[in-house]
Amino acid sequence: MKLQRLFIVPAVFGLLLGSCEADKVTSEEVLDTNQIDNSDRIILGVNTSETPTNLDQSTLDLISKNHLSALGAQREEMVLPGGEKREVIRVEGDIVMSLEELSGLDFQGYEDTHNKQYSTNALVSPQTITVIGYTGGSQALTTKERTALSWAIANYNRLNLNINFNLTFGTNYQNKDMVVYNNTVNNPSGAGGSAGFPSNGNPNKFVQIYGLSNYNTNVIEHVITHEIGHSVGFRHTDFFSRQSCGQNTNEGTAGVGANYIPGTPSGFDPTSIMLACFSNNEDGEFNSNDVTALNFLY
Repeated sequence: MKLQRLFIVPAVFGLLLGSCEADKVTSEEVLDTNQIDNSDRIILGVNTSETPTNLDQSTLDLISKNHLSALGAQREEMVLPGGEKREVIRVEGDIVMSLEELSGLDFQGYEDTHNKQYSTNALVSPQTITVIGYTGGSQALTTKERTALSWAIANYNRLNLNINFNLTFGTNYQNKDMVVYNNTVNNPSGAGGSAGFPSNGNPNKFVQIYGLSNYNTNVIEHVITHEIGHSVGFRHTDFFSRQSCGQNTNEGTAGVGANYIPGTPSGFDPTSIMLACFSNNEDGEFNSNDVTALNFLY
């Protein structure tokens, strides 16, 4: 089956924005890397390997300094709810951040251990995160997407973490911590979503999804849950290889570290909600390792 390109910022519940020491690990489950069928996987990210960059050398050097791949990195405009435009830099296909955010990354190094769950170097401070599902104009969430967002938020809240989410729907997003919106109108050829990483103890604010009208509510729930995961600090579970996509490409440390989370598998985890690719058969739920990672960090 032909793989469909998705534009989702890398995240894995194995990868969070908090520091975890490898010597805390007492036992690790090794999972079979052949437990997943890649034939129907939907790629989370854009293949930039053959795309010429439009960035100057100083920006490319900054990207490389933060241990991100500068190959095909692009400066582009991201359209916010209501039409406002924000200049961002897209790196490694599915990570979008401003130049200021890129400059503020603080890489602390990582241990290149395959298939474990990981976190980045910064977490969201304990708080109630206000989330709004956008309902205005051409960027409004559909009824199905609103249901999927509600399910995703409920899944996080039932874990009783030290972060919780207060969901409303409307258009007044400026004073909210996070806004989830449908940006298909500005991404007509893609399907998926994108988000950024936390900063200064706060979650990433803008979570966009697009091209999901032909998918069922569970798959949309999966995509939204995945993007919220990025927004609170998770990287892709298979960041080191994008193995869920049938690839062998290391996303690197993404400038925000990749710290192993104790109690999660050291082998490939074929059902994590934070895999770089997913299928059209997803149920939208956390697996047990996702829950372990969330409880360890939050």
